[in-house]
Amino acid sequence: MKRALAKASSQRAHTLMNASTKNERSSKAEVEAVLASLKRLGTKHTRDEMLRYGIHASKAFGVPVGAMQTLAKRLGRNHELALALWKTGWYEARMVAAFVDQPERVTPAQMDRWCRDFDNWGICDTVCFHLFDRTPHAFGKVAQWARSRDEFVKRGAFALLACLALHDKRANDEWFAESLPLVESAASDDRNFVKKGVSWALRAIGRRSPELNTSAVAVAQRLAALPDVSARWIGKGALRELKSFAVTRKLDARHA
Repeated sequence: MKRALAKASSQRAHTLMNASTKNERSSKAEVEAVLASLKRLGTKHTRDEMLRYGIHASKAFGVPVGAMQTLAKRLGRNHELALALWKTGWYEARMVAAFVDQPERVTPAQMDRWCRDFDNWGICDTVCFHLFDRTPHAFGKVAQWARSRDEFVKRGAFALLACLALHDKRANDEWFAESLPLVESAASDDRNFVKKGVSWALRAIGRRSPELNTSAVAVAQRLAALPDVSARWIGKGALRELKSFAVTRKLDARHA
């Protein structure tokens, strides 16, 4: 009896090992197929355009965003594939990973790992805009990453804040109002991609509701009056947008 049980247990283990090996091979083949498709779609013209727009990636095929989104749509949502694509280090593979990952399966640890890998504004903003802002951990990561000294981690904080302001219709205004001190304290960071991320967050919050518009305009006015070049640039730009007729008309209509 014991011998029969041991044999059955060994057979089950062998079956599981074979299934695991088969899954690994299937996953590897799928990743290789995606990379081959991206390579075919890549062009030198698009790589040159990426550089022109300040997207510097050490490994890039040069694929237009629209083509990546079309490929991702064909692939469908797949968390394991997203993780495997990210590990390749290719810019386009990571972009596709953001499009196919499943937000509900993304963990805080994964968000930290991917954020540390951000090396240009394109991948940073795409991941925040299409994936991270839909996870249940997004709000906690804003304050955490805003303390980072790394340029693209810190940009990730404010890009994520901007995306939440744009997309999360269920969040209450109080949370965004409480985030404005983070914006104000980071406004003196003159690094280009941080500065632009902070500006985006302030403007997105100010467009969310009439009450937040009033609070964001107050922050922008304080920043615009500072001698710091970066803070003043953020403040003046936000004031132009948030006090414009187009924005105030939309907010008034929404409020009514």
